[in-house]
Amino acid sequence: MDAKTTLEKLQVLLPHWIEHNQNHEIEFRKWAELARAEGLKSLAGLLDKATTSMAVTDEILKTSLSEAGGASPGSHPHPHSHSHHHH
Repeated sequence: MDAKTTLEKLQVLLPHWIEHNQNHEIEFRKWAELARAEGLKSLAGLLDKATTSMAVTDEILKTSLSEAGGASPGSHPHPHSHSHHHH
């Protein structure tokens, strides 16, 4: 059995990390809207900042994926699920 190189591992991991990160962005945005609707403006603002920070991270990860020569997110199925997204 051949051991995968770091580059090969990153070509698999990076799309997963991007997708995972984007799922968190969606959750942050949803909770920021709920907080804002309940008058929790400061908390909503902090969650907005977290969402913006995640978007910056997405771009860095996408650039990393391009550098690694990997496939774009969503182009191949992941054989596992993340039940922790269902809080």
